[in-house]
Amino acid sequence: MKDKEMHILVTVDENYLKPLEVMLYSMYQHHQKHKVVVWLIHEKITEKQLAPLRKLLGKFKWDLEALKIKDDFFEGAPTVARYPKEMYFRLLCGDILPKELHRVLYLDPDLLVINSLLPLWQMDLEGSLLAAATHTGVTNITTGLNNLRLNTDHNYYNSGVMLIDLDVARDKINLKDIGETIEKYASLLLLPDQDVLNHLYGHYIKEIPDEIWNYDARKYISYLTRSVGKYDLHWLMENTAILHFCGKPKPWQAKSDTKFTALYLDYARQMEYL
Repeated sequence: MKDKEMHILVTVDENYLKPLEVMLYSMYQHHQKHKVVVWLIHEKITEKQLAPLRKLLGKFKWDLEALKIKDDFFEGAPTVARYPKEMYFRLLCGDILPKELHRVLYLDPDLLVINSLLPLWQMDLEGSLLAAATHTGVTNITTGLNNLRLNTDHNYYNSGVMLIDLDVARDKINLKDIGETIEKYASLLLLPDQDVLNHLYGHYIKEIPDEIWNYDARKYISYLTRSVGKYDLHWLMENTAILHFCGKPKPWQAKSDTKFTALYLDYARQMEYL
């Protein structure tokens, strides 16, 4: 694996292509000297719909590999109608991506990259399935509730940013286990793929600091309080790599008014002039 070549995984439908462009544009601003391959796993995005994304990545001199899932991929998968198919794509990415690819960095489309991702990309996973962050907040009350709900004994990991060892994923993750978990916990699943990830594979996850790699953009005051004033805006702009716009409204929507909405809109505007 070349240090200056990163493989990014995204799993979106046609409705999230524009936010995806903004996310990748923000990443480009901090990785202009790096070779990047973007793997897009999807079900029904047309080549016409993909054209603006291909054009944008062409300007970056990045590659786009769009993998369309075949209809029979979900044969035997439970309750597909209830849960978005994209949830299976990232959980089962080891079975979808080429076997010669050994690691990939999954990124949600609703985030901004504001510093280099290289330290994360080059991280030693030490045999773990993946690296991910938790959003514990100040009091960490939700951890106990999630442990009870999902029968777990570890922190609850956010699946929006994951550095995945694909070889370990191919060994440990399979559709049968995912299906059985969905059937068993169906009434308790709030965020299906994230819940399944935590229930089945939480013990194989290496925890990374969310204030750097998966900063919840809604919770500036929480981070500031937890750090006793250290994680202010100056610290964040110097140290945080990923701002994640969890929940709703999203920063491209009119009702969004988080502390970082203007930053997001500025990246979106810059991209239009590229």
